[in-house]
Amino acid sequence: MSIEKNIYINGRITIDPDICNGKPIIRGKRITVQTIIEFLSSGESKKEILAQYPSLEEEDIDSCLIFASELMSHKYMLQNIA
Repeated sequence: MSIEKNIYINGRITIDPDICNGKPIIRGKRITVQTIIEFLSSGESKKEILAQYPSLEEEDIDSCLIFASELMSHKYMLQNIA
């Protein structure tokens, strides 16, 4: 059985089971959306993140925020398990 990679947000966010254990990443690089969201939530600016990751573009950071927002727009139901 072959598992495909998925591409989102103008081709900037990729989910590939062979990279970073299938976590959403930026443009096939080994930089996860989670990493960028964590930097932003700790108060880092886009400029500071871009200085730490020179291969990124400002649009990559914006795409991470859009991806996280779209993920949170889904309905979730909690289920009790014995």
